[in-house]
Amino acid sequence: MKNIVVGIDFSQNSENALRHAVALALKTDAKIHIVWVKTPGASNKLGIVDEKSLVKTAQERLGELLKVSRAEAPKNEIQTVILEGKAYAEITQYAANLEDSILVVGSHGVSGFEEMFIGSNTMKIVGLTTVPVLIIGNHIKINRDLTHILVPIDTSFETLQKMKTSLAFAKAFSAKLLLLGICAPCTAETKHVINIQLNHAVGMCGEAGVRYSASTIDIHGQVSKSVIEWGRQEDVNLMVIMREEEDDITSFWLGSNTRQLMNYAPMPLLVIPNVNHSGIIRK
Repeated sequence: MKNIVVGIDFSQNSENALRHAVALALKTDAKIHIVWVKTPGASNKLGIVDEKSLVKTAQERLGELLKVSRAEAPKNEIQTVILEGKAYAEITQYAANLEDSILVVGSHGVSGFEEMFIGSNTMKIVGLTTVPVLIIGNHIKINRDLTHILVPIDTSFETLQKMKTSLAFAKAFSAKLLLLGICAPCTAETKHVINIQLNHAVGMCGEAGVRYSASTIDIHGQVSKSVIEWGRQEDVNLMVIMREEEDDITSFWLGSNTRQLMNYAPMPLLVIPNVNHSGIIRK
């Protein structure tokens, strides 16, 4: 990855996400873009009538974050950016215009500047983006390196699209990929397809020279709950999933498993958008 875009609303959670973005940049030599969006009504939320004062305050806060980030990553290129509009729309468009980019956002952050990454706004960012999104909860501590990356593999045509980014993260952190075949429903046909998908994923790991393990799980209840529990038992500190999409609603609407994992996963979640079907070959 060449560009890491971090959405900042000056909440504790978004600043925690920035620290994780810096850690990622140190491993990948990527450029960091610290982005704040001036949204409609932001002045009223802050009790500031003068919009110039609002922007000046934001610039000062961004300057402080820039100084701290440069001290932690002196060799990385880092810049601050101020945009204006709807936060989820502006930041996703900004990231889409960059080469080989990834978005890093904090979840459930509350801020006087803008409630940028809580509730539906997080869902909208994930639903709109054309680049991977790394979601960092406020409880995730920066002093823990990535060692075990969980990659659930299902029967969908798109499931192996997540492998490219998963392998990139594994290489950057010298981490182990835990490939988990999801057998739901638990039928002979499902297990056959899962074995084929896992074999493809294992081959990709071998070609990339990445450590891995391959397992399967029979799921009789809720998929997201079972995967989260499996991840807890294996001490996973990153889960990589494909973005599920449900038709006939809107581009903001996500599949139930994606929404449940975003709400309940105790580890960072890397969501890969389903934007290219041509690279997956099923046998």
